[in-house]
Amino acid sequence: MKILVCGDIVGRSGREVVFNHISGLRKNMLLDLIVLNVDNAAHGFGITRDMAYQFLDGGADVLTGGNHLFDQKDAIGLLAGEKRFLRPANMPSIVPGSGVFETITSKGLKIVVVHLIGQVNMPIIGENPFFFMDKLLVKYQLGKNIQAIVVDFHAEVTSEKNALGHYLDGRVSAVVGTHTHIPTADERILAHGTAFQTDVGMCGDYDSVIGMQKNIAEKFIKGYSNNKTSPSPGEATLCGTIIDINDKTGLADAINSIRIDGVLHQST
Repeated sequence: MKILVCGDIVGRSGREVVFNHISGLRKNMLLDLIVLNVDNAAHGFGITRDMAYQFLDGGADVLTGGNHLFDQKDAIGLLAGEKRFLRPANMPSIVPGSGVFETITSKGLKIVVVHLIGQVNMPIIGENPFFFMDKLLVKYQLGKNIQAIVVDFHAEVTSEKNALGHYLDGRVSAVVGTHTHIPTADERILAHGTAFQTDVGMCGDYDSVIGMQKNIAEKFIKGYSNNKTSPSPGEATLCGTIIDINDKTGLADAINSIRIDGVLHQST
């Protein structure tokens, strides 16, 4: 099976590039599942109900969030009523919604998507993601009662992302990082068969400062800024990764990053 994970969608231009390509990618790449990280979709901060359903009705199967998940007032209601919209699974159980989504493909293959948040330099407090996954994988055993397990790890530091990838190697199909908005060039299959990439990048305008307008640089020059930051409105690049998973073992056969349009454009 083939699964596409797209990194943080930032603002209008990020939404547009995803809407422009999502249907074609599913058809041309024969995708079985599409996961979108929508943590910055609504003007850079969270997502609204209308936007969420535009993505879901437009071809996405699962939406994940992150540290900006609760920046829009729609989040709580969405989490309570929409199983395809995930909050980090390792957040306290008192938080509405779930961070684990089960689905069955048209081929009858069972897939689980897990959304986690990191512990280092993140504003949302969650349970240790390593311990959380140990408990979850008692229920889901790759190649036995589940055909694929894909983890979106929304974390700040590369070391924590790398550590979780190796910790879960051979027990999940893929661990892909989101949050830092810059695609890393380390997509690979780890020693025991898990696909890994430290960060899949963002879907947004890269002629910017991680998707926001360049006046944000004032904060680094002066140490403060009175200007409100807004998403950069230029042509966006769709950044993501496509994971090929063996239907029998649940381990990865291949992982390939994609970049479409904008200043990071590459041919696919």
